[in-house]
Amino acid sequence: MNLVSIRVITDDVTRLVEFYERATGVRASRPTEDFAELRTASGTLAIGSTRTVPLFAPGSAAPADNRSVIIEFLVDDVDSVHRQLTGFVADFVKEPTTMPWGNRALLVRDPDGNLVNFFTPVTPEAIEKFAAYAR
Repeated sequence: MNLVSIRVITDDVTRLVEFYERATGVRASRPTEDFAELRTASGTLAIGSTRTVPLFAPGSAAPADNRSVIIEFLVDDVDSVHRQLTGFVADFVKEPTTMPWGNRALLVRDPDGNLVNFFTPVTPEAIEKFAAYAR
């Protein structure tokens, strides 16, 4: 089994796409106005409009209502991502910090309030752990 994607439901696909494109440097594909995908080597972040929810199960998902999931991106330089988002992101939850497990991490909220963690392994152990994901 492989995790292929995570889908975020939103009332404003364009707003979220703009945030994630800026934050990741990955260009989204937009097959329709109600759906976008940001594809990386290890998985896809899908962004769907609330208008797509009834296609799956009416009432099963609500936008801007998450308080339990953190979307995480391995990046080459977390401090660079922080500089890139300064003035664009309204909610820096935690400025770049080196965590006890060896990652330098930046925690923000996307425009819908979802937590997003950008991290760069900095200790030898963390670098080794994520070596398979290196670009």
